[in-house]
Amino acid sequence: MSLRGDVCVVTGACGFLGKRLVRLLLEEEKMAEIRLLDKHVQPEFLQTLEDCSSNTKLSVFEGDIRDSDFVRQACRGASLVFHIASIIDVNESVEYTEMYGVNVKGTQVLLEACIQENVVSFSTPSTIEVMGPNPRGEPIINGSEDTIYDCALKFSYSKTKKEAEQRTLLAHGEVLQNGGRLATCALRPMYIFGEGCRFLLGHMGDGIRNKNVLFRMSVPEALVNPVYVGNVAVAHLQAARSLKDPQKRNVAGGKFYFISDDTPPVSYSDFNHVVMSPLGFHIQDKLMVPLCLFYVFCFFFEIVCMMLRPFIRIVPPLNRQLLTMLNTPFTFSYQRAKRDLGYNPRYSWEEARKRTTEWLASQLPKERKRIIAK
Repeated sequence: MSLRGDVCVVTGACGFLGKRLVRLLLEEEKMAEIRLLDKHVQPEFLQTLEDCSSNTKLSVFEGDIRDSDFVRQACRGASLVFHIASIIDVNESVEYTEMYGVNVKGTQVLLEACIQENVVSFSTPSTIEVMGPNPRGEPIINGSEDTIYDCALKFSYSKTKKEAEQRTLLAHGEVLQNGGRLATCALRPMYIFGEGCRFLLGHMGDGIRNKNVLFRMSVPEALVNPVYVGNVAVAHLQAARSLKDPQKRNVAGGKFYFISDDTPPVSYSDFNHVVMSPLGFHIQDKLMVPLCLFYVFCFFFEIVCMMLRPFIRIVPPLNRQLLTMLNTPFTFSYQRAKRDLGYNPRYSWEEARKRTTEWLASQLPKERKRIIAK
């Protein structure tokens, strides 16, 4: 079903996924209006959209997702919301109150605004990390929405995203001010890669400083299945179409879906190497120290940081939960999303890898580009 004529709000519109989704909506749907909601909307981003904006009105709403009056104003007259905004943090570098405020309170404020302003559709990306891995590092291979797993979440990020997801799904069927009902859906993408991925950029920077050798932080057998950002945007579009369709609304509404694509399962560290090897990067053959010693090192570092917390806040570059995530086989299927939402990856692995590598090449320092050109 088409979103033609709809007015939609995209929170986090200037983020990694938000930018990709906004462009997709402009290219594929003849919407009446797209409202870009973010703390700051860069004029340069708006300029990049001029070639595909067509007759769709673009409106800018700059403000805080936790501000109920601001959010209600952005939602007034809208028919659907893509709630992309969140704080992503796996190093525990962000204070919990700040993360909870944005990820949980921000979601709740937006849901309440949808009810008050008669917005009928609400979809949001959750994260694979609401599933795990748990601190014991118990693996999941080709999991599904029916997989039973003891999450025992440790990250503040995963805890807040889990609560935000639960609130989203519980809001499905809430009665709107005009008597209609809200339909909600949450998507759980794998690790998202592609043009604009700050994590890949960080790993490449570390590799440059390490004389073009990427650090190995995960063992090769710890397979995961990253997903390309373009395919995640497509999944959100399909979710919105399903929530609008009267026949699919009750099938997809109130449910979560894992979103992956046909990226071959590989460890996090080896994935970095796959997309960066054409740029002249190599990777360490083995972990710098045995995994068990890595855990001991992280444990003592965390204790030291905790003791110093009253005087100075130090964020460990690596913690035990992150180490567990990097070294636990954790893969999931997108077949339920294919069945219920009509989701199919639009970008093949070959195209996604090529686009990502080309973007990384464009971010290289000039002296590195000259070396590659030779």
